[in-house]
Amino acid sequence: MSFVETEIHGRIMVVRLNRPDRLNAMSAVIRNGMAEAFTEFRESDSLEVAILTGTGRGFCAGEDMKESLERGTPGTGETEQPDPFMNGTLEKPVIAAINGFAMGGGFMLVERTDLRVALKSAVFEISEAKRWLLGGYNHGFVAGLPHPIATEMALGFRFNAERLYQVGFLNRLVDDQDALLPTAIEMGEHLLTLPPAARINTVYMMRQMMPKVAPPLQNLAAALHQHGCLEDRMESRQAFAEKRKPNYKGWNDPQDRYRMPTLASVNSDDAD
Repeated sequence: MSFVETEIHGRIMVVRLNRPDRLNAMSAVIRNGMAEAFTEFRESDSLEVAILTGTGRGFCAGEDMKESLERGTPGTGETEQPDPFMNGTLEKPVIAAINGFAMGGGFMLVERTDLRVALKSAVFEISEAKRWLLGGYNHGFVAGLPHPIATEMALGFRFNAERLYQVGFLNRLVDDQDALLPTAIEMGEHLLTLPPAARINTVYMMRQMMPKVAPPLQNLAAALHQHGCLEDRMESRQAFAEKRKPNYKGWNDPQDRYRMPTLASVNSDDAD
C-alpha cells in the first residue's frame, strides 16, 4: 500500500495522501511520499500542474500525534529527500482539492497551494494554539484576512468551507465528492491554455506578493514560543492521544505571565 499515490491526467499530476485511518496526518511516510511525488513532478518535462488531495474524511489532519509521542518531541522530523513543494523551490502551480479535514499542518498545506477547491463539508483549523505556546499568528495575515478573523484563526477556532470561501481563502466550492477532482482538473486545464512562460512567471510573481511577517515580529514570535512551560506542548499531545482533558501548567514561574517579551527586548541586538 502506498501512503501517497499519484495519477496522471495528461499534463496534470494528482498527488493523493492515502492514509485515511489517520486522516492523512503528516507522518514520516506521508512526508517522504510527498517529497518523492513532488520531486518527480518538478523534474518532469511533461507535467505542468499538480493537484493535492486526500483519501477519506481527511485532506490532512496535520501533525501525527502518535508519531510525536513515540519520538518524544513535538512537530515533524526531516524527510529523506527535500520536498520542493514544502521548501518553496517548486516553480509549477499546485491546486488543492480539499476533500475533508484540513487541520494544523494540513491547513498549512492548503496555504502553500496557488488555487483551492473544497467540498462544502470540509473543515479547517489552525491548531497551533492547542499544541504550542503561541497560536498561529501569521496565517490570517498571510491570507490577507481582516484582523478579527485572523485572530479567530490564530486562537484555534474551526472554520467551515463556506466561511473561508466568503473571506476569499478558497476559490471554488463543490457540493459532493464526485465534483471535487473534476473541478480541480478543470482549473488545471485552464492553466494549461496559457503560454508556458505566462503561467510560470505569473505564479512566481503572485507568490512573491504574498504578505510576509517582518523579521522583528518573527523574533518576537520565536521568544513567545518559549514563553511558558514547555512541558505543556507534549501534555497537549498526550491528552489528545488519551482522549482526556489536558493538565496544563502554563508557566514554570507564575509571574512570567506578566513578564512578556517585547519587540524592543527581542530585537535589542539588531538595534545595536
